[in-house]
Amino acid sequence: MYQTLIFYHSVFRWLVVLSLAYSIYRAHRGYVSGAVFSKKDNFVRHWTATIAHIQMVLGILIYIQSPVTSYFWKHVKESSWHSETLFFGGIHGMLMLAAIVLVTIGSALAKRRATDKEKFRTLLVWYTLALLIVFIAIPWPFSPLANRPYLR
Repeated sequence: MYQTLIFYHSVFRWLVVLSLAYSIYRAHRGYVSGAVFSKKDNFVRHWTATIAHIQMVLGILIYIQSPVTSYFWKHVKESSWHSETLFFGGIHGMLMLAAIVLVTIGSALAKRRATDKEKFRTLLVWYTLALLIVFIAIPWPFSPLANRPYLR
């Protein structure tokens, strides 16, 4: 079960990045051109948030079953000095949760904005901030804190 969760988590992490990037592209294009916030834009907004929430649930399920996080919480003082354990035990989860909160707030605010330009601007700002946090929190293969391959 744990390996299956890791597989879906690996797939969904890229779906989150791609959907956020696509949403940001559409929001930027719509904001700059003064386009109408179409049903497709609303669809993209909704599914970007949904994909992010699915990824959050998968991440939480992995987090509570992970031997790394289990070790981290049993030995917080000692494991705080080991960058990879600290990263996966605390930093990664907190940053990703913050990114999901930004996606959720941005999606909800954009849905309620009165004008199309405000909707695009809201999505552009909130989703860009969320994507930046996601990029910081990803355990890139070149990261000095913790690294994982692009695909497992």
